[in-house]
Amino acid sequence: MLLHKSTDKDLVTAYINGNPNALDELVVRHQSRVLSFINSKVRNQQLAEDIFQDAFFKVIKSLNAGKYNEEGKFLPWLMRISHNLVIDYFRKNKRMPKVAQSKSLENFNIFDVIGNGEKSKEDDIMEGEQVETLKRLISELPKEQLEVLVMRHYEDLSFKEISEKTGVSINTALGRMRYALINIRKLIKENNVDLIIN
Repeated sequence: MLLHKSTDKDLVTAYINGNPNALDELVVRHQSRVLSFINSKVRNQQLAEDIFQDAFFKVIKSLNAGKYNEEGKFLPWLMRISHNLVIDYFRKNKRMPKVAQSKSLENFNIFDVIGNGEKSKEDDIMEGEQVETLKRLISELPKEQLEVLVMRHYEDLSFKEISEKTGVSINTALGRMRYALINIRKLIKENNVDLIIN
């Protein structure tokens, strides 16, 4: 399968079927257009790159949860996710001070993959077990990927700050984050972890 000649729909299917390179092709294919759109709203290249990365994180989460049903309309779906994240950013920053709030591993609901609805005691126990399992799987990531993941999702650092702290380019930091998410997906599959998905 020649990824660069495939349609978005085929790439989505290939990713769902276990080909992580298909996701890379989707990122490369749409990065320029989506980044330009986000940057036109936030007027900050670094912030735009962070929101773009968060948009692809939501894409990964939806694809992994089997929630993608926008057949043949991947780009409009990605643009809608990006638009919503821009709106969320402006809402959040009107209400909240622009100080990164550190999140501890204990309190962090890993990637919001675990449901937040009405919960019984059994659900709480299951959630606790899932969080522990996910923490263990995350700890198995290669050191560079784990480092970026922790800085981004637990410490709320921007990719610019991560690149400065780790001494790598922003693109390398973005790449490590992407592979961290792909590897977590693989580990979840290999370990038969059952997630309660929102």
